[in-house]
Amino acid sequence: MAIIEASGLTKTYRSKSGPVHALAGLDLSVPQGTVKALLGPNGAGKTTTVKVLTTLITPDAGTATIDGIDVIADPQATRRSIGVSGQYAAVDENLTGFENLEMIGRLYHLGRRTARDRARELIDVFDLSEAGDRPVKGFSGGMRRRIDLAGALVMNPRVLFLDEPTTGLDPRSRLALWGIIEGLVADGTTVLLTTQYLEEADQLADDIAVIDGGTVIAEGTSDHLKAQVGGHRVVVTLVDQTDGDAATTVLRRYGTGDVEVSGDGRTRAVAVDAGPSALQRVLADLGEAGIELHDAGMRRPTLDDVFLRLTGHAATDDDGDPDDTVSKGTKRKQDKQKETAR
Repeated sequence: MAIIEASGLTKTYRSKSGPVHALAGLDLSVPQGTVKALLGPNGAGKTTTVKVLTTLITPDAGTATIDGIDVIADPQATRRSIGVSGQYAAVDENLTGFENLEMIGRLYHLGRRTARDRARELIDVFDLSEAGDRPVKGFSGGMRRRIDLAGALVMNPRVLFLDEPTTGLDPRSRLALWGIIEGLVADGTTVLLTTQYLEEADQLADDIAVIDGGTVIAEGTSDHLKAQVGGHRVVVTLVDQTDGDAATTVLRRYGTGDVEVSGDGRTRAVAVDAGPSALQRVLADLGEAGIELHDAGMRRPTLDDVFLRLTGHAATDDDGDPDDTVSKGTKRKQDKQKETAR
């Protein structure tokens, strides 16, 4: 059963250079208790979609419901059912971690005692007991993200929106946050996730929607999307970059698409139908041509390959929405947390 439903969402911004169509008839459905990842190139409409579903902006047309509540007609009721964690930690640096969570509880109109009990509970859940009574300004980036995510969970929301939740985190902190998100979903929380890290969608998402031009252009599991791109890739890395053209000729001989070339020109890859046999033939022909290799192998397609095939772009970390400028970023994310609470 879908807990998030959107149909025909459109949103156009006005700018000095003319109208910007952030959403162009976007449809979306997220089953209860699952993780849906929104992926897309720069300006695709990911952040605008989240803003509509979290009642921060109103679409020009279309409908959206969360847990049966009309997002547009009843934003107050919608906000009581959701939690939101944005790209920037929406925390007050002068307050302690505990005080930040207690404040959010009070904004949700919890009683003082209930807000304090919930704050302590979340401090323990997010493994911040030793740091919970210290000012947030002394926290690491990973700790700030955990406090921000904890704030989105104060009211035990059935639906959680995560907009680039691990942006800027080191690999260890990212893995730790992934574990927390997986635990939330195991307990029944539904998550809509936007991310610039393709491996994050691979790790967390039950289903992925690829967005481009303000609409969904492909949808399915990670494996399903990869299957659309092709079976395997043969990848070779050259010792001498001047052998590039000759290597490309060999790869084209056995490949089923264009040969992809790395930025430095040394690594080249091509999709093939039969991976092992194609790799053997490529290596034999390169050896016969006297082309030396640093490395050679075979791999499955990645979500990077899906992006390039479907959109012609690599994934990036920013929608480019006119109201999503860097200078306003941190304050806006803090306002988002507070407005959602109200």
